[in-house]
Amino acid sequence: MISEFQDLSDKIDRLAQLAQSLRAENYLLRQANTLLSAENLAFKERLIQAQHRVEALLEQFPAPEAPPTEDGTDEASEATQ
Repeated sequence: MISEFQDLSDKIDRLAQLAQSLRAENYLLRQANTLLSAENLAFKERLIQAQHRVEALLEQFPAPEAPPTEDGTDEASEATQ
């Protein structure tokens, strides 16, 4: 009977240790998640800034010219006639 109580006590101890270990792991995972979320936000901001720079550069290029039609004339000149 005493050995059964000892076995039960050992199992309870192992369960308590496992619970403590899982709490510690959960804490570390939450910290890592917080850091990764902040890093992700910083990357998103950098991406938006890069997108704005690319858009600003694209606005500096002249508008593309219309391709010539089959008869060799320019579509833009045909529209004005």
